[in-house]
Order: sequence, then C-alpha cells, then structure tokens
Amino acid sequence: MSIRVPLREARDASYDILIDRGILARLPALLAGHCPASAYAVIGDSHVAKLYGERVTTSLRAAGMVAELLTFPAGEWNKTRDSWTALCDRMLAAHVGRDGAVLAVGGGVTGDLAGFVAATYHRGIPWVQVPTSLLAMIDSSIGGKTGVDTPQGKNLLGAFHQPRLVVADLDVLTTLALPQLAAGMAEAIKHAVIADAEYFALLERSPVPVTAEAATVERVVARSVEIKAAIVAADEREAGRRAALNFGHTVGHALEATSGYALLHGEAVAIGMVAEARLAETIGVAERGTAARIARALERHGLPVALPDGADADALMDAMRHDKKVRGGALRFALPSRVGALEPNARGEWTVAPSEAQLRQSLDKGS
Repeated sequence: MSIRVPLREARDASYDILIDRGILARLPALLAGHCPASAYAVIGDSHVAKLYGERVTTSLRAAGMVAELLTFPAGEWNKTRDSWTALCDRMLAAHVGRDGAVLAVGGGVTGDLAGFVAATYHRGIPWVQVPTSLLAMIDSSIGGKTGVDTPQGKNLLGAFHQPRLVVADLDVLTTLALPQLAAGMAEAIKHAVIADAEYFALLERSPVPVTAEAATVERVVARSVEIKAAIVAADEREAGRRAALNFGHTVGHALEATSGYALLHGEAVAIGMVAEARLAETIGVAERGTAARIARALERHGLPVALPDGADADALMDAMRHDKKVRGGALRFALPSRVGALEPNARGEWTVAPSEAQLRQSLDKGS
C-alpha cells in the first residue's frame, strides 16, 4: 500500500508512505528511486541497531551503496543535544557530504533525533524514515517533526523537515514487546478519537494484541496513516488543524518529563487523553461520557488511564507551562467534542485555553 502526503506549501516535498510485509528487502531499490545519495548515514539506537540497523546497512552495501551505521544509547532520556552533537560529529568524521542522506531506523526517539540531524547537517540533507515500532509507523514517522528534549521539556528544540520516504514493514512488529505494541495503540486510539468514530469502534473490539490478527493490524496501520497524512497535508506546520494531533500530548509530555521518562510515550499519552477528555467535559466542549469511553478502550489494550503514584499536580502544571503550545502566556489544548470528532470553535480556533482551576480539576480526578 502506498499513501501520499501531498504538501501544499512545497509540492516538491510531498512524499509516499509505503506499507507492506517484507518491504525492507527492497530498501536499496526504494532508496535509489526516492532518495539517491552518495552515502547514507544509517542511524539507530543501541537496541534497534542490532535488530535492524546492521541488516539495513549490510543490504545497502551489498547493493553497492556507501552506508555507515551510527548508533546512540537507547531511551527517550538520550534524545538530547549531546546525542545530536555526537551523531553530527561522526557524520563529519565519515565525510558525509551535502549529497549524502540520513536513514532513520527505529522508533519515535530515533526518528526525532535522526530527523533533527538531517535537518541541521550542512543546513539540511535528505532523509528517509524506516519505523520499527507501531507508534512510529502510524504517527511519529509522518509529518516531518524532528527535535530533541531539554531539561525544561520535550521537543523544545527542533525543526520541520519532511522525509523523502517512509518505509513501514509490518513484519518487524512481530519483534515488539507487548508494552510497545500497547504504546502504539494509544496513538491509534487518538487518531480515532479526533477523526473517525467507526475506526474507534473497530479498536474497541479489535484483538489484543492487535498483531494477533494480520488483517486487523494491516487495517489499523493503514487507517491511522491515512488520518495522520491527511491532517499533515492540510496543515504542514501546525498553524491550525494539525493541533488536533496534540490531543493527550500536553498532559502526556508533562508526565514523561516529570517521571524522568519512566513511562513509555504511548502510556503517558493514554493518561493524558483521559485527563484532557475530562477537561473537555468540564468546560463543556465534549459530550458527557467521552472520557469514560476513551478510558475503556485504552484499558482494553493494556494502557494506564490514571496518574501514576507519586505524580505531583504542581510539578505537572509547571512542566506544562514550558510546553510549546503555550500562546500569549496561556496553555491551549486541542479537545474532542465527542468520540470521532475534534472540530474548530465558532472563531475557527482548534484549541482552547482552560483556567488553571479547570486543568487542576481534570488532573485531580485522574489521581
């Protein structure tokens, strides 16, 4: 399956997302057609590099391509400026020129970090995403958001830099642990909540884990990719509609930062979606029962829905004040009106700014 991301601002930046089984075997030919380069810097974390990075590098070399495997320590806490610097320095030492390209092989952390390397190296070189986690396949590999974390918050340094191609091999999902699959389902549920009630109903009754049934996982990946690609195509740089994709992420990012990234991204987003859906009900944006239905679907897929023990509301509030979505000193949230719809208000705004008391109330109910 091929899904196009047609970008309006720069048509030559439009790209394809290819979804298939065993497609990694065709990667050299796909790169030759979509992202030819004099050399490829294959970037993966210390875990995925052993599973797929070495395999990809070997296949490129066997096809007569110049490829160098570069690794960094696994874990969100290593998505830092130090890791970015080390990777750039290694590319410079390997004499990768402006006619080179980056190949990101891994999950969301790898995609964000490798993409930021590509966006900044020699003022920007082409790159390709090869997502190896469910979360990366259906969400983070699409849209060109790249960046690194800082002590003040997540992804506060970064750039929009669209890939030339996304290659999603469904066969790699068989190597994922159950918590990683569940983390990916959090993003699938998010897509359904903001855009497709029928898709949400499918996720409410789909097998657990979703990989237990080949047809279902293929449908989940395809539908989520379609939703994300359509939203990105309509709003490449998050000037309006793309804000809908942040549902659950403001609280989720605060939970990640204050827990020292003890939670997986999808786990934090799951808790964030329930808290933010409660907020939507509190301020009259969402139908009653929306949060409870979202929570049931998340729990069915093995995801947490309440704040972890020891979570501190004051610390969460402080972390959210450093969020990128603060505008004019006010923290703004993208909130659904019901399962399957997140719509602009009468003024055409996709986000709302609740009071601090309303936000604290939504957090307290989740403790």
